[in-house]
Amino acid sequence: MIMITEQTWKIALRSFFLVLAIGGGLAGCNTMEGAGDDIEAAGENIEEEAED
Repeated sequence: MIMITEQTWKIALRSFFLVLAIGGGLAGCNTMEGAGDDIEAAGENIEEEAED
């Protein structure tokens, strides 16, 4: 039988939350970049329509 100590649980939880935070940060950057591209494209379309 495997004994899991309190220290092992703490390490596991810290590792889990670290991976979760890194993953969330990377996903957030990707989402913000996509939003920025969409806003830029919308602005360019408005500019082109205003010039016509």
